[in-house]
Amino acid sequence: MSRVQLALNVDNLDEAITFYSKLFNTEPAKRKPGYANFAVAEPPLKLVLIENPGRGGSLNHLGVEVESSETVHAEIGRLGRAGLFTEEEMDTTCCFATQDKVWVTAPDDEKWEVYTKLADAETFGASDPLPYRVGSASTDDPPS
Repeated sequence: MSRVQLALNVDNLDEAITFYSKLFNTEPAKRKPGYANFAVAEPPLKLVLIENPGRGGSLNHLGVEVESSETVHAEIGRLGRAGLFTEEEMDTTCCFATQDKVWVTAPDDEKWEVYTKLADAETFGASDPLPYRVGSASTDDPPS
C-alpha cells in the first residue's frame, strides 16, 4: 500500500499529538524526542510531526511512502524520464528510520520524497536535506 506523507513543523509536540490523535482517531505509530508519526488508515496518510519552535504551522516536506526499494528505484527511473532532477539516498537514516528514497523539488520549492522504510533507527539521522529544526547545528541531535 502506498500513502501520502505530510510532514509538519509544530511548536509544541505534545499539543499537536493530542490534536491529531483526536482528529484521526489514532495514536502515534512512533514517538521520539521532538518527533512523532501517525500511520492513519483512513484516509491513507503518514502524518509526521517535527517539533520546530517558531516554525509551527508550516510545511516541512511532503512524501509518498511505498512498499519496497524496488518501487523507489522504479520511481527514480520514471521521474528521471519525466525530466525531473532527482536526489537519491539509499540506506540512509532519517526520521528515526533507515530508508531508501528519492527527492524531487516542485516548482514552488516544496520538497517531495518517495521512500520506503527498511528498519527503525534510534537516531533522527543526518541525511535528510531539510533542516530538522531551525538553528540546529546538527541534524543528528533531536531537540531537547
